[in-house]
Formats: sequence, C-alpha cells, structure tokens
Amino acid sequence: MGQLSHRVEIPFPLFDADNHLYEPPEALTKYLPKEYKDIVQYVEIKGRTKIAIRGQISEYIPNPTFSVVAKPGAWEEYFKFGNPEGKTRRELFGEPMKSIPAFFEPAPRLALMDELGIDRALMIPTLASLIEERLRDDPVAIHVIIHALNQWLDEVWGFNYKNRIFTTPVITLPIVEKAIEELDWVVARGARAILIRPAPVPGFRGPRSFALPEFDPFWARCVEHDVFVAMHSSDSGYSRYTSEWDGTSQEMLPFQTNAMAILNEWRPIQDAVASWVIHGALFRHPKLKVGIIEAGSKWMAPLLESMAEVYKKAPEAFPANPMEEIKKRIYVSPFYEDGIDDLIKLIGVDQVLYGSDWPHPEGLGEPTHYVTALSHLSVEDQAKIMGGNLSRLVTA
Repeated sequence: MGQLSHRVEIPFPLFDADNHLYEPPEALTKYLPKEYKDIVQYVEIKGRTKIAIRGQISEYIPNPTFSVVAKPGAWEEYFKFGNPEGKTRRELFGEPMKSIPAFFEPAPRLALMDELGIDRALMIPTLASLIEERLRDDPVAIHVIIHALNQWLDEVWGFNYKNRIFTTPVITLPIVEKAIEELDWVVARGARAILIRPAPVPGFRGPRSFALPEFDPFWARCVEHDVFVAMHSSDSGYSRYTSEWDGTSQEMLPFQTNAMAILNEWRPIQDAVASWVIHGALFRHPKLKVGIIEAGSKWMAPLLESMAEVYKKAPEAFPANPMEEIKKRIYVSPFYEDGIDDLIKLIGVDQVLYGSDWPHPEGLGEPTHYVTALSHLSVEDQAKIMGGNLSRLVTA
C-alpha cells in the first residue's frame, strides 16, 4: 500500500463512486458469437500474454490478464508529490503483487470492502475501456463485444450484488436503437448506473457528439429508467493528437511516460462536459443524472472560464446559462490530492462525489484516507461527499 495510506474510522457509511474490478480473459470472449470469436484474442509474445483486437496487439494494458498487478495505492505518493528526485518506476512504485480473488469476484470483494471500510461501491470494469477506440470503424462489432462483456458481468458480478456492489455495465452509442436495447437489458437485470465513454461516438458516417439530438431517445430512456450516467476516464482517442505532435503513430499508453499526453490528460473530459451544454443534451433532459469519475477536478475551473467567454460572444447558441447548467447538473469525483475545496466553491457540496479508484495503483491504498482531505468540513458535508450524494443518485 502507499505510504500515505491508513485506515480512518468514519461515523457515516462510505459509498465509493470509483472501485474497479479486473476482467479475466473470458470476460471479453466467453459470450462472443461464433462469427466474432477471433475479434478478441489473447496471444503469447516473448513469454508474455497480450490482448489483440481484430489482430492488432495492444499495449494499452501491459498485463491484460491482470494475473500480476501494481499494488493498490502504489502510486499514491507520486500523485501527491510528483517525482522531484527522478526515481525509476520500480523505485517509485515498488514490487507488483499477484492478483487476489477480490479483484475478480464479488463475494471476496464484499468481504474485503468490509475490511477497507467501504459500505457500497460502484464497480467499474478496467480493460473494457480499450474496446471502443480500437474498433471505431466497426460500430456493429463494438455493440457485439460490449454486449458480450455485459453478459459476463451479469453472470459473474451481477449489476446489483446484495445492494452493496453496483457494477456499471458499459453502454456504447454508435447505433442508437442498439444502445437503447442494451440499456433496457442491463436495467432489467438490476443496473442502477451505466458507463459511457467521454468521447465522440464512432459511427457509420464518422464520429459525432453523444449530446446531439439524434441521441435524445437514448437519454430519454435513461431518465425513464432513472439510471446514473457515469463518464469515467477512458481511452477517448486523443492519443491521435498527441502522437501528431510527437511525430509518432501510437495508441494510448497510460503506463508509459509521455509529456504531451500528461499535458492534455483531461482535455477529453473538458470537451465531453462542454459538449453536454454546447450540443444541448443537458438542457433537453433536465432530469438526466451525469457524473464524471476518475478524472479529477482541476479541469473544471478553466472549462467554466472558457465557457464564460463562449457564452459572452455567442449567447444565442444556448437556451440558458451553460456555466450554471454545468455547475448544477454535473457531479464530479475529485482526486484526493486535487484541492477539493476549489471544486466545492465552484459547484457546491451536493455535486461532489467521493471515489478512491481502489484497487488501481493511482488510487488510494486505504479508501477511508480520503476523508482526511475533508476534515475541515462539517460532518454533514463530509457525509454527503463520502456517500450521501451518490446514494441519492443511484439508490433513490
């Protein structure tokens, strides 16, 4: 665990907006139809297992079987203090660990949640975030693979495990009718939250925003089902732009150092939130519940500042004030080290969600440690951030 971590006793229940499961190989392959059986393959390369999507080997996740992983919270000090001494990754992050059943199955995970002090959690897939970008020119295949993944999630984890683990099925949007069909399917099986990629939607005629009117039937169905829409940091395809600056051509590689990628790390989230108001979906669906997960919050202030300039120059482009719409409609899970007070001042306590990112190395080794960043707030406000707000969104 990270050296900063320690268990903290908390007088209110924790509802973690950002827990993760690790997917074994069968998660993406078990339910694939015969005609798609080779679209996802696990192959051996120099003694190491890699994932190949449509024959293209990906390094997006260095160990896609998750048999060995970095320890939970191993990067905690790095994200708090950086790397002023220029240490190697091994010096910074320590030795990896062999995976445990709690990473792959709900029963042992629930027992571990009890030890960690987590009452409830959204449980978000990890490997799934590579699918949509690598198949962006084949919308039908995206829908097929995503449904296969959701079938596995339903079989192994369920979408509501003992009213404590709320697994977030992925919903992909290229074909709106299929997206609605998938949404209906997961909700019928207990889903209370869904996962949407913060990126333009691939399609037969090219990418376009998820917030355009053509997607209104899907968002209306989300409102009808009263589900929480989580937009989690993902491969949004922006490596295409940083690669052009670097003079290379490569996929998103989150575990390799790339200064241009770090500089632009939260641009996809900024653009996604901006699109919600610029393309109008938040205005057209006032009861839609949208949260930004594992993207921190440092992007919010510059986004609102830039949006103010846009609104000043083109008020006719919006039915109402877009900054106020973002503030009152978008829920945000800030990183522990982000400066949570700045976010509270911008959007208010009721819009802030706690997320530990457990068991990822960039998260907190001890999820309860997050509350130490809130110690100056009233117990009532701490309780809202650490679980009350999310409970209202997901289980109401």
